[in-house]
Amino acid sequence: MSQHIEFITAQQKDLELIVNTYNLSIPGRMATADLEPVSVESKKEWFNTHNPGTRPILLIQFDGNYAGWLSYTSFYGRPAYQGTAEVSIYLETEYQGKGIGRIGIQYAEKMAPQLGISNLLAFVFAHNSASMKLFLSEGFQKWAHFPGIAKMDEHLR
Repeated sequence: MSQHIEFITAQQKDLELIVNTYNLSIPGRMATADLEPVSVESKKEWFNTHNPGTRPILLIQFDGNYAGWLSYTSFYGRPAYQGTAEVSIYLETEYQGKGIGRIGIQYAEKMAPQLGISNLLAFVFAHNSASMKLFLSEGFQKWAHFPGIAKMDEHLR
């Protein structure tokens, strides 16, 4: 059976779904430095900083079912960095490990020029070996290491 993945521009009405997926990643301490679940209200400003034409948030549909989301976020907020964006991918638990993240990265790279993006980067914790391996296998390079900057459950990451 063939599997179909589709990327759909997120709407404000999708924010609750996006936040729920994000919150699933918090307890694992692998993908975000948030320590407690975030609220939909607290993410409205973040959502509104995204623009479908230049910095979209995209829902990932796998065989017609919501599987997660991908976003492009401006890097550092200075005009000279306009061509650089951070790519983030968050998947529902049951869709992890199925190659969807890899397809998401490939899609993000393919779409970047149309969004005015010439450089993509990702912030990945060093202890998140699965994400590190995935991004490196897709041609990303490790450019920085910031040891001990995030304290998570008494561990410096």
